[in-house]
Amino acid sequence: MQVRELAVAGTFEFTPDVHPDPRGLFVAPYQEPAFVAAVGRPFSTAQSSYSRSARGTIRGLHFTRTPPGQSKYVYCAGGRALDVVLDTRVGSPTFGKWDFVELGGGSFQAVYFPLGVSHGFVALEDDTVMVYMVSSSYVAELEMAVHPLDPELALPWPRDVAPILSPRDQAAPTLAEALAAGLLPRYEDCAGAE
Repeated sequence: MQVRELAVAGTFEFTPDVHPDPRGLFVAPYQEPAFVAAVGRPFSTAQSSYSRSARGTIRGLHFTRTPPGQSKYVYCAGGRALDVVLDTRVGSPTFGKWDFVELGGGSFQAVYFPLGVSHGFVALEDDTVMVYMVSSSYVAELEMAVHPLDPELALPWPRDVAPILSPRDQAAPTLAEALAAGLLPRYEDCAGAE
């Protein structure tokens, strides 16, 4: 398992070994020893989720109100996605920074998102399948979002793909609006909760 820290503090990309043979392949996208070596503790899973998306679908940028917060471990099980992390933790040394990883295409890389950061992705192919391990169960009223097309962020969404957004994501505030409205988590609340 190869591990790489991303530009957002506390966020990591994990690239497992893929073992192909004449029957197909075997891969372990989550490996606790590598995760603990990078993050410092095991990942506590409260829920596992799955999404399948049409090409151009953007899901996110989502985060969970902290406390209680929600950390995520995400990989692409089929298709391809451009996965984005945005630091929405007020007071973080990397607040407002983002990074991205192209997931899928048979590589089974995974990305870990700590409490308080926003996660989003765009499906680069039809039937892109994303698998999420999350540290807390979904509670609709705790779910927050930043508009994924916020022009101030200038995220690296592909220009040759027409974006498809949910009504919730279309109505999400920009990062500046979310900050002004007091919707963003504080870094100290996120660091102390994990």
